[in-house]
Amino acid sequence: MSDTSSNSSGTPEPASAGEPEPGPAREQETRRKQGTQGEEPQPRQSPETSQPREAAPAEDVQDAVPHPRGGVPAHTRAPARAGAATGAAPRGPAPTHTGRPPKQRRPAHPTPPPNWQQWQPAPHEPPVWIGEISSDEPAAIRVATLWCVAVTGLLSALLLGDGLGLNLLIVTVPAALAAYFAAREAGRRPRPWTLVWAVGGVALLSVPALRDAGWPTFLAVTASLGLGSLALHGCRTWLGVILGPLGLFGSLGTGLFWGVRGVRERAEGSRGRWAPVLRTAAVALVLLIVFGALFASADAAFADLLGGLTPDVSVADGPWRTVLFVVGVVGALAAAHTAAAPLRWDRITVKPGAARGRVEWALPLVVLNLLFAVFIGVQLTVLFGGYDKVLSETGLTYSEYATQGFWQLLGATLLTLLVIGLARRWAPRDGARDRTLVNAVLGVLCALTLVVVASALRRMDLYVDAYGLTRLRVSVAAMELWLGLVIVLIMAAGAVGGRWLPRAVAVSGAAGVLIFGLISPDALVAERNVERYRTSDKIDINYFQQLSADAVPALDTLPEPLRSCALEGIERDLGGADEPWYATSWGESRARDILDERPVDPRWEECSTMTRPDGSLGERDPYDGGTTGDGL
Repeated sequence: MSDTSSNSSGTPEPASAGEPEPGPAREQETRRKQGTQGEEPQPRQSPETSQPREAAPAEDVQDAVPHPRGGVPAHTRAPARAGAATGAAPRGPAPTHTGRPPKQRRPAHPTPPPNWQQWQPAPHEPPVWIGEISSDEPAAIRVATLWCVAVTGLLSALLLGDGLGLNLLIVTVPAALAAYFAAREAGRRPRPWTLVWAVGGVALLSVPALRDAGWPTFLAVTASLGLGSLALHGCRTWLGVILGPLGLFGSLGTGLFWGVRGVRERAEGSRGRWAPVLRTAAVALVLLIVFGALFASADAAFADLLGGLTPDVSVADGPWRTVLFVVGVVGALAAAHTAAAPLRWDRITVKPGAARGRVEWALPLVVLNLLFAVFIGVQLTVLFGGYDKVLSETGLTYSEYATQGFWQLLGATLLTLLVIGLARRWAPRDGARDRTLVNAVLGVLCALTLVVVASALRRMDLYVDAYGLTRLRVSVAAMELWLGLVIVLIMAAGAVGGRWLPRAVAVSGAAGVLIFGLISPDALVAERNVERYRTSDKIDINYFQQLSADAVPALDTLPEPLRSCALEGIERDLGGADEPWYATSWGESRARDILDERPVDPRWEECSTMTRPDGSLGERDPYDGGTTGDGL
C-alpha cells in the first residue's frame, strides 16, 4: 500500500531529515541559497539523528542571545556551515541526542568592543559668565611696550626701596605708557571716562608725595590702583565698577607669559640687532660713571647735587632691589596685557528680581519711613530743647550720648543703602504709576536718611567739642559725609535716570579719598586741639607724639615747654635728613625745616607732669579710652 493511500486523511507528512518545514524561515533560506554564488552544498543529517523542529522567530533568538561587543568582518574564506548562515533564522531547536555539543551561533548584529572613555568622568563645562567676560587673544607685544616695561622695573628697583613719595609718580609714568602702547596695538582708543579714571589715579598718587601720614597714603594708593584698573577695563555697570579693580590682579600671570612670549619672538626675529644696542648702552654707562666721578671729585657742590639725584645702591640691597624689579616688571606687564585684552565685566547680566505687588512692596517701606519720621521728630525736640536737658533726664555723659548715637546712626545709613538696592530689585514695574510709586517711596526714604546723617554728624561735633579730635573721629565723620553724598546721588538718579550712577559713586569715592589725603587728618587734628587748648587749657601731649610730620606746623605754635614735649616723638620718628628726595614727602621736608630752625628741647620732668590728670595747666584729657570709655 502506498504512502498516498495511508495518508488519505489529508494530514501532511512530516518533513524529511535535513529539510526544514515550509514557512517563513524556509523561504528565507531558499532565497539566500539562490542569491549566493560559489557556496558549497549543505550536508544532510542522517535519518537516525534527525528530529522534527519548529521554526522560531528571529527576534526571539536575538533577544535571548546577548550581542558580543566585537565587530565581525564582512567576508571570510571559511566555508559556510549548516544552519550558520548570517542573517538566517534558526531552523529549529537543537537535537536532543547525546554527542558533540551544538556549536554556538554567531549573532546577526554584533556590537563594537567596550570603549575605556565611557567610564571617564564627563568634563565640567566652565560657568557661562566666564565665557562672557573673556576677551580675545591680545596682539603681539610691541617693542615700545617692552622698553617701557623694562624701564618700569629698573625705576622700581632703584627708587622704591627707600620709601614712598614722589617715586610712585615717577614709576607710574613708564607703566602707563606701556599700557597706552598696548591699547593702541589692540585698536583701543581712550574715551572721556577713561581719561577721568586715569587722571584721578595720577592725582591720588600725589598724596604720598605731599603728605607724611600713613593711613591717607594707604587709601590713596589703593584707590589709585582701583581707578587705574577701571581705566584699563572701561567699565560702566555696577558689577563692572565693583569687579573692575580686581581684573588687574587677574592679569599678573597671563601678562607675564604674554611678555615672555613677546621677548622670545622679538629675540628670534632680530638677533643681529641686539648686539649694537647692548654695546651702545654699555659705552654710555661707562662714560657716565667715569666722567661723573671726575666732576664729583673736582667740585663739592656738583658732588652734593649728584649724590642727591642718584639713588644710593649697595650690594647688600641686591635681593630687595631684585624683588622690586620683578614687582615692577610684572605690574607693568599686567597693566599692558589688561589694556590689550581687558575682561568684559559689563557683559555679565544680572536678571532683575520678580516684581512684587504694589501693596506687598510699598507697605514695609512706608512703615520704615514712619519710623524714620518719628526718630527725626525726637531729634528735632532734642535740638530745640537742648542737649543738657536730655543728658540730665537720661543720666548719660556727652561721650556716652554722642558715641552711642553716632555708631547706631552710621549703621542705619549703611542698612538704608542696602534696603534701597533690594527695593529697586523687586520694585513693581508695570507702568508709569508704578514708577511714580517707587520714586516717591524711595525718595522719601532717602530724604529722611539725609536727616539721620545730619544728626550723626551733629553728635560727632558735640563729642569733639567735649573731648577733642582724633584720627578715628575724622575718618568716621568723613565716611558719614560720603554716605550722605551717595544718597544724594541716588535721589538724583531716581529723578533723571541712573545709567551714570555707578561711575558717579566711584568718582565720588575717589574724590573723597583725595580730599581726605590732601587736608591731612593729622594736621587737622593738631590744629583743632591747639585751638581747644587755647580755650579750655586741655591737651593730650602723649597723643600728639603719635602724629605724623604733617602736624608739626600746628604744634609749632604751642608755647614752651608744651611745644618741645609734643614734637619730641615726631622728631624722633623723622630721623636724619639723609633720605633721598624721591622718597621724602613735602610735609616731611617742611617739618624738618621747622625743627632745624627751632630745635626741640624737651624737659622730661615737665613733660611727665603734663601727662597726669591733676587739673593743672596742660591737664591730660585722654582722647582714646580711659575715662571716656568710648573707643572712638
